[in-house]
Amino acid sequence: MSRPDTDMLSVLSAELSQRLKELMDQALLRFIQPNFASQFARHAPELAKFRETIAHIDSKDDIEFLRSFRESVPTTDYEPYRPYIAKFFATDCNESDVKNLFAPGLPYCLAVSSTTSGKPAKTFPIYRPSPPMLHHPLYLSLPHSDGSALSPSSLGLWQVLKMCCEDGQSYKMLPICSVTVGFLRMQMNWDVEHDMDRLDLWIPGKTDPYAISLVKSYRAFFILNALFALADRQVTTVRFLFASVFVNFLQYVEDEWTLLIDCIEKGIIPDLENMDHLRETLEKHFTPNPLRAAELREIGPPGIQGWAICVWPDLKKFIGITGGPAAASVPKVTHVLGPSVVMQSPCYASSECYIAVPYFNGDPNTDFKVVPVDAVTEYLDVNSDEPSERVLSAWELVTGGHYEPVLTTRNGLWRYRLGDVITVKGFAPDDGLPVINYLHRRNGSLGLAYGSTCTESQLTDAIVSASKRWIGQIIDFTVVADDRDTPVTYGYLVEIGGEIGKDAKMATHQTFEDLMKNNEFRVAFWQGRARKATIRLVEKGTFKEYRRQKCEKANISMGQVKVPIVLSDLSFKEWLLQKVIVEL
Repeated sequence: MSRPDTDMLSVLSAELSQRLKELMDQALLRFIQPNFASQFARHAPELAKFRETIAHIDSKDDIEFLRSFRESVPTTDYEPYRPYIAKFFATDCNESDVKNLFAPGLPYCLAVSSTTSGKPAKTFPIYRPSPPMLHHPLYLSLPHSDGSALSPSSLGLWQVLKMCCEDGQSYKMLPICSVTVGFLRMQMNWDVEHDMDRLDLWIPGKTDPYAISLVKSYRAFFILNALFALADRQVTTVRFLFASVFVNFLQYVEDEWTLLIDCIEKGIIPDLENMDHLRETLEKHFTPNPLRAAELREIGPPGIQGWAICVWPDLKKFIGITGGPAAASVPKVTHVLGPSVVMQSPCYASSECYIAVPYFNGDPNTDFKVVPVDAVTEYLDVNSDEPSERVLSAWELVTGGHYEPVLTTRNGLWRYRLGDVITVKGFAPDDGLPVINYLHRRNGSLGLAYGSTCTESQLTDAIVSASKRWIGQIIDFTVVADDRDTPVTYGYLVEIGGEIGKDAKMATHQTFEDLMKNNEFRVAFWQGRARKATIRLVEKGTFKEYRRQKCEKANISMGQVKVPIVLSDLSFKEWLLQKVIVEL
């Protein structure tokens, strides 16, 4: 399906630049003025200079307040916030200890990061936005659809914290979950105390009853979602946070095809692990459908191009992140969906906050318009030669430039460095807001002995291109340090679907040529400090099992698990190497 011609501006006019500055100033004041009264803002050493400056000006002078912010607030990372967030986890957590901690009042939940890097999870307080803003498109995980939506949601909680209320007698419950789950629960106005009272709920327009979202087994969660989705012929929208998780879903459909069709025909819930307490509820929602089962048997399991349209004739849209770690799965997803299904990303976001919405006058898979709804985004030029990194405002950006986002959020983060690298595609003509593409993590490269640093996006592009031409349809991959010989090099571990290409060994040479476009790698190679990257194929289902283990080990949301482009976890590296079946 053709994309609309883009209307992006490459340069801002003086008038549009001024309008953008006024928009960003208003949004920044909306966040920092109320948050300046928080415990963090009043006591954190990082904001001492800002407090001192504010003490000598008229606090009602917005222009001076903004000038003081831009001149006095340094960039921050997670460390200044860590001791404050630890208050939530104290043995005896009192409401008074955490009230107004980062923003006015108490948070609705704590969002937990995905631990993709292998480092310990970070948690961030998420406060409830105003009622009108809660349903802003930035926060909506699933836009309205005329038919059914296949949108698996694991609403299980990482942990529930107990806070003693100020009356000293009662308690409040604070859930810890992914930020996506937090906003889903917030929009439905659900509290933790009544979770079990909702077991019989089935939200209109979704293929899965609420009870499936509480399943804790990774395998059972996907099989049950597949069962109810396949039984529903009226699906118009498929939504997964990452395209790679949809591929994971398809693997379960393929592996359990016979079981799924038999269950649809007879109207039974299969015997799966850790779901006895939910079986009775799910059985109420599932009835025999022999006609649908016969139709599905005729179609067969995933394999043919456009399989999804055969199964769901009304399917119109796929929503899922297709960049970063998910990029390798895109060829498989487009093959299964067929050419008539429109693909778009849900948004550009992180556990810290929501940042940008898809830009539909460009490519909604990769183009994002940065909106000051959950945060005001400033930028660091990653290629700057300045000794101290100067924070840039949106109207100072240059089309084609590479920047690291710096976030001042509604939830109380101050000039927080996100660690991503984005490039500016242009500016929206109506309000001048930047339109960006995500590139990679700023420090996501594999630090090898020779010091060469190919970026995550370069590593991804090289293997996706080589797989498409020589190896076969890629399912997933990761990169480890291959230290079997000297010097150490990039070691690709790749899972493919279907047959291996007859000239698959050519992939190593093409990958080498693509990585040689990186100047540091090229210089290191010619100096004898680098060698060709290696490619090893792993057995079918390896990354599906990786996700299951990662999910259960870290106790994080099932749809949130990403396979890292660069794997640093040594225990998982050792496990993956045991799954190698051939080296190219």
